[in-house]
Amino acid sequence: MSHSDTSTTLRPGESASSGRWPLRLWGALIVLCGALFLDALDTSMVGVALPSIRESLHLSTSSLQWVVSGYVLGYGGFLLLGGRAADLLGRRRVFLTALAVFAVASLLSGLVDDGSLLIATRFVKGISAAFTAPAGLSIITTTFAEGPDRNRALSIYTTCGAAGFSLGLVLSGLLTEAGWRWTLLVPAPVAALILVIGAKLIHRDQPVAKEDRGGYDILGAVTSTGSVLLLVFGIVRAPQIGWLAPVTIGTFVAAAALAAGFVVTELRVANPLVRLGVLRSPSLIRALIGGGLMFGGYASFQFVVTQYLQTLSKWSALHTALAFLPAGLIVLVASFKIADVLNKYGTARVGVAGFAALSLGYLQFLRIGSTPSWWVILPSIVLLGLGFGLAFPAINVQAASGIADEEQGLVSGLLNTALQVGITVVLAASTAIIAANGGNAAQSNAQVLASYRPVLVFVAVATVGGLLILAGGLFRSRRTAVESTLAEELEDELDVLVLREQDLMV
Repeated sequence: MSHSDTSTTLRPGESASSGRWPLRLWGALIVLCGALFLDALDTSMVGVALPSIRESLHLSTSSLQWVVSGYVLGYGGFLLLGGRAADLLGRRRVFLTALAVFAVASLLSGLVDDGSLLIATRFVKGISAAFTAPAGLSIITTTFAEGPDRNRALSIYTTCGAAGFSLGLVLSGLLTEAGWRWTLLVPAPVAALILVIGAKLIHRDQPVAKEDRGGYDILGAVTSTGSVLLLVFGIVRAPQIGWLAPVTIGTFVAAAALAAGFVVTELRVANPLVRLGVLRSPSLIRALIGGGLMFGGYASFQFVVTQYLQTLSKWSALHTALAFLPAGLIVLVASFKIADVLNKYGTARVGVAGFAALSLGYLQFLRIGSTPSWWVILPSIVLLGLGFGLAFPAINVQAASGIADEEQGLVSGLLNTALQVGITVVLAASTAIIAANGGNAAQSNAQVLASYRPVLVFVAVATVGGLLILAGGLFRSRRTAVESTLAEELEDELDVLVLREQDLMV
């Protein structure tokens, strides 16, 4: 689909590149933002409810993290297939169908009484979100021309996602006071409402003709999902059975074999799930790695801090949720200006500034002691909100820049996969670190805090690593700009010399 083909969300004759968007387009954008907000909300909303879920369903710490990881694993594992399906079957059809499944799975997840069933319904919800997210993002990127209009639309869209992720804990605290099941049930009616409105506002787009569709690369989806699943399972189980145990080694070998199988499949299959050539873009690679580290670090931070505040410090669910409120509010406020900031300073600079704020926030929280201190918590939360509000939109715009319309679904799937895989792997590693430091058998407050602190260090180091990766891109872009300027100056000087030579010859 070309930039001029805006039938996905616009009536004939309307334009998304005029700078003045029609009301119907605003309505469709709000629907898409609502779906992303809900996806992100569900990723983090169970956070404050985890202690109540563990007590009610008698789950261990390792099993408890699967309530979070089950969702993000389904989300991350099927995003590539979701992006491909949106490109082939029609973005509107995929978006609305998956949203309906999300609503039903949300209802079921709030009614089950078994931990395994809860994890299973969360996994199904994640799969449905894996189809709504790339479909929604590709609707936007194929409607708005690259430049200020797309930056504006993506800034609004991604900020809604960041706000949902940040405010999830706050809403979770409010709902957990009434009962942990409400944190799982509330998304159902919201998804149903978005579904009804979206069916009216999002215009039908034309799916690819059957004879041109090719295949869906099911083998690629199976090998990529299986690889991530085995990797996470191995990391979670290793502290219990040993890192050098045959089962652990075998699990990691199988994960690596499936990953290799995925690459081989993508190189040989006629219609690959991922055209590996798209990964030649350095800016896309930096966005994928940075996004994975950012989301993984923040999810692990939330997991540890909610346990610390409720289990160690005996804070209520509501009190814990309010501690995270400033971050969500900052992200919401930033959404009104982030498009102008991106247009003025560029995605590279804004991304680096965001990661710098995130790094400082995590380093600040390392000062925490056995008794919570607002002088430690509040500055950390403020810095994290500022960092998220800057870095997340910058990464999304950077990932989509320079990508052809027909591969926007693929790129949005890749980016969201990186985010969810980052959450799954970093969170699994964090729970493994807690177990390795005696967290499961800790009796005193000092022992509990001692098992949590290495995770906080791990998150801070991972985020600083993301900062260095994005900073490397910034330096590269500056070097490219300098080289381009020098080349232009040299060309001008050569032109002058040629003119002088011509004059002398005359």
